[in-house]
Amino acid sequence: MLYSISKPSILSKVLAIPTPIFAVSTIVASGVLLSSCASTGNIAPQYVAPSTYQSYDCQNLTQEYNRIHSYVKQAQSEQTSFATTGIGVGISAGRWGISPNINIGMGRSDNSQARDAKLARLYGERDAVIQSARIKHCPFAADLKVYGEK
Repeated sequence: MLYSISKPSILSKVLAIPTPIFAVSTIVASGVLLSSCASTGNIAPQYVAPSTYQSYDCQNLTQEYNRIHSYVKQAQSEQTSFATTGIGVGISAGRWGISPNINIGMGRSDNSQARDAKLARLYGERDAVIQSARIKHCPFAADLKVYGEK
């Protein structure tokens, strides 16, 4: 059986050049998606009132600061179970036949969101300890900075 060249096949419809509106919207959506991953990764601390530590003396504040600092270091070094970046190209077979696919790894997962929330809480506690230590004129807090100080 001979196929006519003038009759478009399903393959030619799939590989057809997209309309200008589709092409522009695809480029804009790709740009928005990729730019959302270009954040600096700074984690703002949650607010913790310095009055939480008003009953602590300088020795207790020093111990609390060291404890929180060790938790921060531990949380910063935690790796997520899924942290990949890059682009993968392949072929998949499914209900509609064989088709090409493109996978984009963004390097974030639910675990990193939980880690970021934990770090935000710890940063807030650390800032509150530093502020409380400054109020009590503790020597260890003289050179420490809270979030936003330069």
